[in-house]
Amino acid sequence: MLDIRRILSDTDSCRKALLNRNPNIPIDALLSEERQLSSLRKNWESLRENRNRLAEEIGRKKRKGEDIARLMEESRSVNANIALLEQDLVKREESVREQLLLIPNIPHASVPVGPDETSNQEVGRHGTPRHFSFVPLPHWEVGNRLGILDFDRAAVLSGSRFSVLTGDGSRLERALMSWMMDTHTGMGHLRRSGKAYTEVSVPLLVRPEMMEGTGQFPKFREESFQIPDDNLVLIPTAEVPVTNLNRDTILEAVDLPVKYVASSTCFRREAGAAGKDTRGLIRQHQFLKVELVWLTSPETSYEDLEELTGDAEQILAGLGLPFRRIALCTGDLGFSSAKTYDLEVWMPSQGVYREISSCSNFEDFQARRTAIRYRPKGGGKPRLVHTMNGSGVAIGRTIAALLENFQEEDGSVTIPEVLRPYMGGKSRLTPGKTRISGKENP
Repeated sequence: MLDIRRILSDTDSCRKALLNRNPNIPIDALLSEERQLSSLRKNWESLRENRNRLAEEIGRKKRKGEDIARLMEESRSVNANIALLEQDLVKREESVREQLLLIPNIPHASVPVGPDETSNQEVGRHGTPRHFSFVPLPHWEVGNRLGILDFDRAAVLSGSRFSVLTGDGSRLERALMSWMMDTHTGMGHLRRSGKAYTEVSVPLLVRPEMMEGTGQFPKFREESFQIPDDNLVLIPTAEVPVTNLNRDTILEAVDLPVKYVASSTCFRREAGAAGKDTRGLIRQHQFLKVELVWLTSPETSYEDLEELTGDAEQILAGLGLPFRRIALCTGDLGFSSAKTYDLEVWMPSQGVYREISSCSNFEDFQARRTAIRYRPKGGGKPRLVHTMNGSGVAIGRTIAALLENFQEEDGSVTIPEVLRPYMGGKSRLTPGKTRISGKENP
């Protein structure tokens, strides 16, 4: 959530920055509501001053034995007006807060300006896409030939946009998650920050206020899976519970940055993606992901964003996957983000790079909602931290990329060296009959 004081003190600059994101952001409606709230506050303060004046005058006349009937009647009237005004103030303050919750973050000055993804900028590339002597198959066909990936059986269980991994497919998923977590928490992974990641395991169900804290609610409420009877929500990303671990706390500056890594199942309705990626592992309702979350200081957060993004890149480089880094433009930024790098992996069957990780600096946008602060060195008033996160990385999409990039004409798939110890020393996936078999009951 943005600081309303920032919007009021630098309205033109904030309006311009927000319009660069989306011309339909209701910034003027918010300002109108805030002006009315300000007027109510002035009236309330004036009435309170009048009440205090009357109380003093009543006390003075009472001590002198003078008639105070008229003053008492006036005081009762003022108190009644104050009570009514306070009710209006509560409603108006809540209205301003609700509107603020719908205003996205202000883009950092370094973010490219543009209306949509066509204005995103490539800022780095790693590896060269492989030249195939045969036509590479999409990953769902590779997985089917291997007997490790079954969408039909998943559809029987749960409907569309689910998958079943069997045999080496399930083991590959587990291997990726274990290797990624070991890589992020390993002692050799200390970088400029000088801090290692702390591994955490968090609930998959959270209260709605946790979703609000990280910016998913109220804007993307329809994208979530909710359990109204229990007032709980299935997490769309481990970012939600991990960021909220330090909710309503004050950290010490010496403890920053705080770096968490978590692997979790994620759940998304993908309501806004109807008709997109209907086949394969790219866009699922349920998927595994390794998430990196940082709490850091405003002075270093943009250096830290580079490091966090580098941590995600290390995973893709370690697997030998070709990828590129993209700086998102203002019109393509996520709601809570001030700056985002997308990492896109090469998908041979499509001949394009596809997103596999998104690394963002939210500045104090989430921290203001979650009340996460730190005490500056040398003392002083606690300040809001800057929060950041990134996928380190999405496991389903990584499986898709591995199957496509390392497939062979005979239907086999080469396993990257770093994963072989987690795969029992196996160096290759070969076509087999490990899929779930049998006929349905008539």
